[in-house]
Amino acid sequence: MSTIHTEKVISDSEFGGERPLFASHGLRLENVTIHAGESALKECSDIVAEHCRFEGKYPFWHVDRFAIHDCVFTEGARAALWYSRGLLMTDTLVEAPKMFREMSGVKLVNVRIPDAQETLWHCSDVTLENVEVSHADYLFMHSSDIRIDHYRQQGNYSFQYCRNVEIRNAHIDSKDAFWGTEDVTVYDSEITGEYLGWHSKRLRLVRCHISGTQPLCYCTDLIMEDCTMGEDADLAFECSSVNADLKGRVTSVKNPRSGSITADAIGELIIDENIKAPADCRIIIRKD
Repeated sequence: MSTIHTEKVISDSEFGGERPLFASHGLRLENVTIHAGESALKECSDIVAEHCRFEGKYPFWHVDRFAIHDCVFTEGARAALWYSRGLLMTDTLVEAPKMFREMSGVKLVNVRIPDAQETLWHCSDVTLENVEVSHADYLFMHSSDIRIDHYRQQGNYSFQYCRNVEIRNAHIDSKDAFWGTEDVTVYDSEITGEYLGWHSKRLRLVRCHISGTQPLCYCTDLIMEDCTMGEDADLAFECSSVNADLKGRVTSVKNPRSGSITADAIGELIIDENIKAPADCRIIIRKD
């Protein structure tokens, strides 16, 4: 994160209306409230906001190098951070939806986003640490170069079409997560939701627990290491090329395309006329 240089301080103040602090540079805001209005800090650089409250729309658009600490973005501050670079956000509550669009260099630490609908689209170089999101439908669409640790998420259709992602110590509750992704690795996490990882390329799951029907179908070069699968994770691996080393029992496996699947037990193995070539996936049941 680049060093932020501030020369002017505004404290214990309130602003509203259209672009009250437009094109500000080198500015520190302390205990400032931005009321209803639009684009309070548009076209700015080197901005620090501490203990501030944002109520109006689009406060940070086209901003370079900024830090936000211990602030609140109310529901009215929707689409607050777009088209910007070099953000560090810490200890902040984000109640507004549709945050973080077409941004690069984003780091969130100790942040809660209870309405994360359509958030973090088309972003790159993103780091999340100790972040919790809810109602996060369509989170992280078309984003890349993402690093996440200690993370909780509720919301469907997440991480679609993302590239180069590493996730650790997460609990992800999301139908249709990781569709069409490339080069995603998830460590030591729990992933709950139907149709996980369809059409992904080089998805790697390490010491994860997977729940939800029809997981990991139509995958290319799927790797699973020391993972477990819930009883509802049935009809797994259809049309996938996979190398999976699983602990415990798998409820059912259907028409894997190639590779190998090792497990302690498989309740039902379905191989029918719809299996795709080369149709040579090895199924290995461990011996006691």
